[in-house]
Amino acid sequence: MRRAYEHREGLIAGFTKRYDVKTLVYFESHLDPANAIQREKILKRWRRTWKIALIEQHNPDWHDLYDEIAQ
Repeated sequence: MRRAYEHREGLIAGFTKRYDVKTLVYFESHLDPANAIQREKILKRWRRTWKIALIEQHNPDWHDLYDEIAQ
């Protein structure tokens, strides 16, 4: 939650700030931070088309999911 907020508000330097990305269209929850980091590294190596397919499988209309995790 904290990380999503930081990215949304542009508090973290990087891709989301550089390209003004504000919409959260996909997320995964992990109980173990090590598993979350490992999954993120795996997804970063994926091709763009694979990432889009993953998003559309879970969120076909590309709704902003930020409010879902903010509750």
